Amino acid sequence: MKLRLLVIVCLLFGMFGPVVHAQDDMMEDPCLAPMEENGEMMEAPDNSHISFEIILPNPRGDRSFIDSAAAGAERAIAELGVEGVIIETQGVQEHDAAVRRAIQDEPNIVITIAVDAVIIEEVAVEFPDQKFGAQETFFFPAPPDLENLALFNILTHENSYLAGMAAGMLTRTGTVGAVGGIDAPGINLFIVGFEEGVKSVCEDCQTVRSYVGDFSDPVTAKEQALALFEQGADILYQVAGRSGEGVLQAASETGNFAIGVDSNQDHLFPGTILVSAMKRVDNAVFSFVESVVNDTYESGTTTVGLAEGFAGLSWDEGICSRTFDEYGPEDLVAQLPDVRAAIAEAREAILAGELEVTNALEMAG
Repeated sequence: MKLRLLVIVCLLFGMFGPVVHAQDDMMEDPCLAPMEENGEMMEAPDNSHISFEIILPNPRGDRSFIDSAAAGAERAIAELGVEGVIIETQGVQEHDAAVRRAIQDEPNIVITIAVDAVIIEEVAVEFPDQKFGAQETFFFPAPPDLENLALFNILTHENSYLAGMAAGMLTRTGTVGAVGGIDAPGINLFIVGFEEGVKSVCEDCQTVRSYVGDFSDPVTAKEQALALFEQGADILYQVAGRSGEGVLQAASETGNFAIGVDSNQDHLFPGTILVSAMKRVDNAVFSFVESVVNDTYESGTTTVGLAEGFAGLSWDEGICSRTFDEYGPEDLVAQLPDVRAAIAEAREAILAGELEVTNALEMAG
């Protein structure tokens, strides 16, 4: 409900509407207005008796999904006053051992990010007295009913749809695409939504896609992106973790465009990245730790997305990225007010239940 009210307020103040022009002094984009500074720092409570350990699926430094998870852990330590350990693994081959190593320290909660469902179920059953919080772990057809396992899933099909609308309205060639880390339901959740968004505003647009096969191989991702650009694509949505930086680099080097993912990546290649489809993994991690601190930990699955503010665009108020407005080419920048107005309308339709975006996870289940 809060998000719907926020969108309405944004519309009233011209955040998304066609009145936002550089030459128009009557209305201002609130995202460009100076932000008020509070200046007050709240002292963190002393919860040093509470601890958590978080297992990251790869090392930090992707400036996307993993870094967002780590930021959520760091925020929990700073704001909640708990003890926390961030464990960086080198990939799937280390996940099982890393989880088991964390359990030996007996933290109040072990948090995992994108660890395989088989591993999660196995350790949760084996260690019933250990609380687990798993984010980005998908069970098919349904998760196990375990009192020590809490799952947090962030749905990204709807904000990906909005990003697809931006691509469909701003493409010059009529061909756009996506590069995924692997061909899996969790990644296709982004891509299918994105492609539907493209088609909603550009029925004749062609969509192309490829999969790297890995989330930490930017070289291969760059090669695939270059191949898709050669096929006529001029905008690519990267959903590939650290590999995705190869997509962004390829777009920059060829004078094409890209859409970032998970974190705000607009500033990485200013004028190349149109917008980023945000996935607030940091908020999910913080929520796990907070539930232990507040003694509100509950097993089962919590599913959130656009409506709850866990998914959105880097253009949205709160992030307020206007990097592309400043550095993008004039012909595309001139279209942004109309693009944002269309996206605002679609967002309202999604939140009202009038527009349904395909959920690839439901298709897989």
